[in-house]
Amino acid sequence: MKKNNWAEYQKEIADDKYYYVRSCIRQNFFPGSEAAFLNILRNELGRDICDDPNHTSCTGIGYHSDIVPLETTMAVIARQFAMMTEAGYENMVASCITSFGLYSEVIDMWEHFPETEEKARENLYKATGREFKKPKNLAHASDVVFHHREAIAARGKHRLVNASTGAPLRGVEHIGCHYAKIFPKKGVGGSEFPYVLAGMIEAWGGEVVDYPERRHCCGFGFRNYLVMANRGSSVANSKKKFESMAPYKPDFIVANCPGCAMFLDRWQYAISEMEGVTYGENGGIPVLTYEELAGLVLGYDPWELGMQMHQVPVESLLDKMGVEYDPGAKYLGRDGKYIGRPEDTALGGCSRC
Repeated sequence: MKKNNWAEYQKEIADDKYYYVRSCIRQNFFPGSEAAFLNILRNELGRDICDDPNHTSCTGIGYHSDIVPLETTMAVIARQFAMMTEAGYENMVASCITSFGLYSEVIDMWEHFPETEEKARENLYKATGREFKKPKNLAHASDVVFHHREAIAARGKHRLVNASTGAPLRGVEHIGCHYAKIFPKKGVGGSEFPYVLAGMIEAWGGEVVDYPERRHCCGFGFRNYLVMANRGSSVANSKKKFESMAPYKPDFIVANCPGCAMFLDRWQYAISEMEGVTYGENGGIPVLTYEELAGLVLGYDPWELGMQMHQVPVESLLDKMGVEYDPGAKYLGRDGKYIGRPEDTALGGCSRC
């Protein structure tokens, strides 16, 4: 009976032939994550994935901030589906949690109100002359990494294990609100038991930290940050999570939402500057994207992954995992030229906010 109940929390994730839609902002925060994802799928796992330079933003931030009308958003998403159709793919993979949630919302809306789909098709054809098929399978990129987690583990050069003691590293997983809280059945484990990141941690040898505010929002919430007067609410939400997880001494945090990963990283800097408080045993808890975590397991260079952009330094995690890295290369560009070092902060990381 228990096994049958758990089956209801699973989702179908395509194994190959993906049409990938990038985030409009992620590369500003985590410049190597999407490139790492593509490399892992293509070169490590031998999968067919299309990275189409002609796709656009899904309008998610504008839509959720009441700037972009719903009808416009549906037409833009219809164009994304048309690009996928024209490229010969039917499995769509979204890099951004908000895009994934919005695609899910629009598809659900079209199923319940077919006249809105017809209107979107009409608007798309008038504007571009294009037609589309809806995705056969819609997944978030973290779903795809989760789906291939065992294959990544088999190819891994490192594990989420302390190289000196052999003890599993303790990881906090943070699930973006738009992943499974809008449509619970669209996420692995639903909104009650999300397993998409926990499954990666466990498959790669780590231990998942359970703590009281595990499912609390990071505080981003679009208006909480886009409106400057509301930013105190955003940082207060993250602080609540840090204070709740700190006694459990996590070695790292991994998130599957661009905003969540950014704020859980950068609010640690803000809190250290405002209050002189740091979390973790090494003056901060490293915050990673799931692609960065997979990349470290596979032996990728942390600076090629763009981890020098983090405000909480990642070296404590690298040392525990036994990852080899060149400290002197942290602030070198691709041409080997020195790009400048951020000012020192209480965390020892980047001072930009």
